[in-house]
Amino acid sequence: MDVQTRALASRTLAWRIALGAILLLALVLRLKGIHDPVLDHPGWRQGDTASIARNFAQLQLNPLYPQTDYNGPPPNYVELELQIVPFACALLYKVFGVHEIFGRLISIAFSLGTVGVLAYFGRWLFAGELAGLFAALLYAIMPGSIYYGRTFTPDTTMVFFLTAALYAIARLLVDEQALPARRLAGACALLTLAFLAKPVSVAALAPILALAGDRLRIRRRLEWGRLALYVAVPLLVLFAYDSFVSAHAEWHWASGITRLHVLPALQAGLTTVAGFALKWVRFNAVLDMLARGMLGTTSTALAILGFLFVARRARSAPLLWGWLAGGLAYTYVVVTVERVDYYMYLLLPLAALAGGAFLGRVAGAVTASALARGFKYAAAIAGIVLLAFVVQRSRATIRPYYYYAKQVYRDAIFLDKTLPPNAIIVMGHYDPSVLYYIDRYGWEEDPYLWTPFDEKSAIHKGARYFIDIEQNRFNKNVELCAWMQRFPVMNPNAQWIVYETDPKKIKPGAQVRWLAFRKAEFAGNARAWLDANGLCPLSQ
Repeated sequence: MDVQTRALASRTLAWRIALGAILLLALVLRLKGIHDPVLDHPGWRQGDTASIARNFAQLQLNPLYPQTDYNGPPPNYVELELQIVPFACALLYKVFGVHEIFGRLISIAFSLGTVGVLAYFGRWLFAGELAGLFAALLYAIMPGSIYYGRTFTPDTTMVFFLTAALYAIARLLVDEQALPARRLAGACALLTLAFLAKPVSVAALAPILALAGDRLRIRRRLEWGRLALYVAVPLLVLFAYDSFVSAHAEWHWASGITRLHVLPALQAGLTTVAGFALKWVRFNAVLDMLARGMLGTTSTALAILGFLFVARRARSAPLLWGWLAGGLAYTYVVVTVERVDYYMYLLLPLAALAGGAFLGRVAGAVTASALARGFKYAAAIAGIVLLAFVVQRSRATIRPYYYYAKQVYRDAIFLDKTLPPNAIIVMGHYDPSVLYYIDRYGWEEDPYLWTPFDEKSAIHKGARYFIDIEQNRFNKNVELCAWMQRFPVMNPNAQWIVYETDPKKIKPGAQVRWLAFRKAEFAGNARAWLDANGLCPLSQ
């Protein structure tokens, strides 16, 4: 008996060491670009997240009142998911100062946590130590997991809580005759955090219902009351949070996108032939994006093989198929409209489990076979070479995502040091990450669509600078460009032209020139008048 105990302890230690090596590999892969500004992909989302974290620290340390930098002077409350990463970041900012690297480090921690959860999840689900290790390894080296596992965004946090919640409830519904209240409460807390971290995780209801249905199929006691409570509490908490935040938010991102884009596209896809055809074309396009950009072709192939040949041998095949159905349904409804690759992040742990199970079966078969030891060593070496190749391909896939325009960063930092500390600005460019580094509150607008009336309104609310980032687009807006000539420019030779929009600084004769422009505009000669006066030139 002692020999068996020692052997089991030795095997467990070896498994943990292997998992530690996988975690180390995952960490190293996620450290690339960790010190970079949050101007890399997706800059607009990272800029929002970073600004919310800084505003928690500097304005209002309350997770129920997230604020962005745009739409004028604060407060600028926004309707978004519970800002777990920004709030944790803000607590660190209070101690160490504002450093965006904390946001990346928090995401890395949650990404590594998912690697660890998948190791235990896969080991239990497929009753194999190798299946768990391979699941963790695949997730560690998937291109989407590597890159987005170090971005200043909420998605990695959501994926961690989603994976942990499904693991916890699966263990209860598959292994337990009853549903212990304490363990069910823990699983419920994880699911609640997943829903709050990002509401797309409600797709987890599909595998949960599949688990419940399978338990009924094999005629085991289900305890409907407790299970209903497990599902209802997270949904009620999510509804309460969203209702509270929406009541004082100026920007309604989630509900606005759903109402204006997602639901109309779904209705068209369900009621018209053209809408269905377009939806189907886009569905195939985003699945290709998932396979190539997020999973990588090797992991995609392994996941498919896992579903075809190993899923039925899992402790709960309905869990896997339900997870797949929920993820694909969400992809069809939402991602075909908002075609962003990391919106399909929730499918990566599932693919890792399926692909890990297939690799575990193959490796187990080779190990247990009667092949000569030399062949087994050769197979192991071939596996290591394949791993190196897959890692290289993953890094090549995401290499463009690390790029950011260094000159843009320098220009933004220069303005941060140049403008008065509390200046309110209008930035002629859509990008929260650029506004974040200018570190001023105000408006971010398309300079081609912004009007003199809009600018007057902003000035009335305190805007004292207009930053012309997209100069050619600004110059094409003849009305705005002509109107802005009434204000002095800080530095005519600067990369970004900055107009001082203080009404006290209006140049002499500004109204006379404006009326002359309006007369030419009425005659259809607006561009000719600007050219004749050497104003608003268009680049060739």
